Formats: sequence, C-alpha cells, structure tokens
Amino acid sequence: MLSWHQYLLGLIFIIAGANHFRTPKIYERIMPLYIPSPSFMVLLSGITEMIAGFLILNPQTQTLGVWAIIGQLVIFLTVHIYMLQNKEASLQLPKWFLILRIPLQFGMMYWASQYLMP
Repeated sequence: MLSWHQYLLGLIFIIAGANHFRTPKIYERIMPLYIPSPSFMVLLSGITEMIAGFLILNPQTQTLGVWAIIGQLVIFLTVHIYMLQNKEASLQLPKWFLILRIPLQFGMMYWASQYLMP
C-alpha cells in the first residue's frame, strides 16, 4: 500500500505535466534559449512529468518513477537558473522566490528518493 505522501507526489507531477498543455506559452517563456524546439520540449516535458507521476503510483513501477522524477528535477534546475538570469523568463516573480526554488528541487529529489524499493 502506498503512503498518502507518495500519492501526493505522483499527483503533483501529473497535474504539473497536464498544466504544460493548459498554458504552454508560460513554459515556453521560461525555456532556456539553448534548448531547441521550445514548443515541442514543453509538450514533451509535460508528457514525461505525467508519466513519471503515474509510474510512482504503481508499486511495480515506482522505482522507475522515482528515477524519472529525480532526472527531471535535475534537468529542470537549468530552467530555474535561467529564470534567475533572465528578467523576461522570471515571470516577474520575486528574486527570493526564484532562489528558493533551487533548494526546493533538491528537497523534492530527496522526497522522491524515499520511495526507492529496498
């Protein structure tokens, strides 16, 4: 049986991934310029976030889901750093909030790692 917080993590990723399809322009705005095909990458990252969210909700695939989530969070660090460096990409969010998101990524990696099968 999965814990409520594992369900919560999976749901966060499923909703976050689905949001890429609801508001793709926001995600395209925060995409670093060196990443090719921003529209495609936004949709691809949305799909992979949802898949990772579903994978962590199944005991048979949760280890794969954990590694998918951790891998995505590592990749997404580039977006968070870009948002700190680029005023337009910052979405007018306060600098302290953009800075706080970076350690939050590591906290989420730790959270996900709690569901690695022994």
